[in-house]
Amino acid sequence: MAEPLTFPDSIEVPPRVLEIIQQLEDAGYEAWCVGGAIRDALLENPHADFDVATSATPETVQSLFRHTVPVGIKYGTVGVLDPDRVLHEVTTFRRDVRTDGRHAEVEFGVSLEEDLARRDFTINAIAYHPLQREWRDPHAGRQDIDRHIVRAVGEPTQRFREDYLRILRALRFAARFGFQVDASTWRAARAEAAGLRGLSAERVRDEWYKGLRTARSINRLVREWVQVGAAEIWIPELITPSRGGDVEAGRWRRLVDGGAVEIASDTGEIDRGAVRDPVLLTVLLCLDPVAVLRRFRASNSEIYRATAMMAGPLEPAGGDEVSVRRWMAAVGEAADDLAQLWTLRQGTPWPWDSVMRRIQERGDPLTRADLAVTGTDLTEAGIAPGPTLGECLETLLIAVVEDPSRNTREQLLSLAREAVRLP
Repeated sequence: MAEPLTFPDSIEVPPRVLEIIQQLEDAGYEAWCVGGAIRDALLENPHADFDVATSATPETVQSLFRHTVPVGIKYGTVGVLDPDRVLHEVTTFRRDVRTDGRHAEVEFGVSLEEDLARRDFTINAIAYHPLQREWRDPHAGRQDIDRHIVRAVGEPTQRFREDYLRILRALRFAARFGFQVDASTWRAARAEAAGLRGLSAERVRDEWYKGLRTARSINRLVREWVQVGAAEIWIPELITPSRGGDVEAGRWRRLVDGGAVEIASDTGEIDRGAVRDPVLLTVLLCLDPVAVLRRFRASNSEIYRATAMMAGPLEPAGGDEVSVRRWMAAVGEAADDLAQLWTLRQGTPWPWDSVMRRIQERGDPLTRADLAVTGTDLTEAGIAPGPTLGECLETLLIAVVEDPSRNTREQLLSLAREAVRLP
């Protein structure tokens, strides 16, 4: 007979959170720690952000604490700023009155049990009272943690129809913790995947980024986005063996089956030195990452980075310093990204790393801004503004990339005069 599941006698809760709960309790309201920090504490993972659920209304919370921020007051969430200016989210017990798969209309004045019943997965529907050292787990979340299962609270189809983003959250939690998605939850996720089309690009992007940052196995995360139907809707450019013929099938095997993007150790723990940059990994995993990032409404800087990586060239023509400098001058700020990308694709260290580091440490000139002369210097030397001036600056840059010792004012002015045949 299996041993009964038990909870720890207590878990460590930050003193400022305890003060918030004590103040709510002293005013006659229930207050519990809920959410991801409780789940992570039971998993013995690092945790910091403790959310508080309370029977107090948002207006009451605002009246009880001197410094608050209405971070999501429509949905019952008030941010309470402690004396150190750290924000702690306090949310009123609530239940969904109606939803459209993206947004919910909520009702306050319900019990803790009703509040837990509206949550997405059982592992996130556990509450802990740090003053009374009491646990509430009406949906057997502790059991699912021990079984390594991600299971929807209640009827999974209903949970997903309330907010289709929960489909992607299920994949993220499973990949992050090395859990399996419960069979009925998985079937419902696949059956309801079409609802993902109605989500905002920003919410989907954030889930994709969070998944890439936290997954123990990116291989698995990518596979399950494909299998559940999310990739077809939001990332059709994702490289899979069924797309692009033999070449792309081989690339998939190198990247995924071959483990080039596998970042977990043998113990299942994330390698903290591994690449966790979602933009870089999106470039690695997609045929047209720029289109993906634009669809996700990524920032201009993120789209620029992806564009620069795709423009290449991917590597220097040779291993000597001149070849590496030429390449660095050509790719500009994308040099470090391209070096990491090469390593991920090939599964071996970037061969030109030591040469590039020496060039960077010396501060060799690689851009027009690094030149020892400016456009103004050249016009004062008699070179007419316009295309000729631009061509002259480019000629000077090529010269100093070939030989950085030529990057002096005197030598560059002499080279400029020769280039435009000035006396």
